[in-house]
Amino acid sequence: MRFTLTKEQHAFADTLHELLSAAGTPAIGRAWAGGDHAPGRALWGELADLGVWGLLVPEEHGGLGATPVDAVVAWEALGYHGVPGPVVETLGVAPRLLAGDGEVLAGIAAGELIATAALPPAVPRALDADVADVLLRSDGVTVERCEPGAPEPETSIDPTRRLVAVPAGGTAVAAPQAGAFEHGVLGVSAQLVGAARRMLDLATEYAAQRSQYGRVIGSYQSVKHLLADVAMRVEMARPVVYGAAVICGEPGGAGSVSPAVVRETSAAKVAATRTALLAARTALQVHGAVGYTAEHDLGLWLTKARALAGAWGTADDHRRRVLATLTGGPAGSGGADVA
Repeated sequence: MRFTLTKEQHAFADTLHELLSAAGTPAIGRAWAGGDHAPGRALWGELADLGVWGLLVPEEHGGLGATPVDAVVAWEALGYHGVPGPVVETLGVAPRLLAGDGEVLAGIAAGELIATAALPPAVPRALDADVADVLLRSDGVTVERCEPGAPEPETSIDPTRRLVAVPAGGTAVAAPQAGAFEHGVLGVSAQLVGAARRMLDLATEYAAQRSQYGRVIGSYQSVKHLLADVAMRVEMARPVVYGAAVICGEPGGAGSVSPAVVRETSAAKVAATRTALLAARTALQVHGAVGYTAEHDLGLWLTKARALAGAWGTADDHRRRVLATLTGGPAGSGGADVA
């Protein structure tokens, strides 16, 4: 498979980075973690103006009807900048679960509604259900719309993430389209790649500034090797994630959840998780003790990477799914969402 992003996709990524760089997302993330969601929702509105939340919403419902590759461009940028909230669920999962609900989809595309979802048993808890306007639960057969805001959220290793167990018993609204889980996996994988790139950039910037024994630490060969290993892993993981997006966007792709889609999305999650965790370890090693402090921005991505590593199935869950597609066994839909 060979492909490159189009000029339009590159321009879209550049525009997202420009907007998010100016927005001060670390401060927005800290406010979100502290219960102040106003700055975050304002940022979500600006992202809606760029069409982010409507990328996978059909045009007849006010969206762009774009491809999963376009969504991955957005998810990677959102992960790089640490945008808080259920970005995977709103952008990618809800359009699969609510394909026939034009009113809600139009609200999502316009940035007026934030959506989140639980897909038990693989994803038993919904992210930021206390903030979301639309809370969905799907067992793969039906979709229920539940009451947002209850019960009390559970804590996560990432303070910007609050998880809520969603029991059955909501109002049945639709039969889901296939591929909601795969879109969730794809979105988290792209976020992890974006987070890995951000941690690599933070570590590289710090290594060029911090001095020890009269030299900046970035001039030491051992530090160069650590950063080079992460850079290589990022460049190897990104094509896996984008390749999975291409497969999902092909006719009969995620809509039918073929073994190829399961294999590629799960492989993307494995590669992205391994890359993000390596980037986290390396960035913390380069920063030293300052990287542990809550005041340093690196901590926002360290905790996010660890949380996303377990979200929408762990790497081991997805290795089993890949193996099942190769041996003909049952693929399942991953394990429990742990963080």
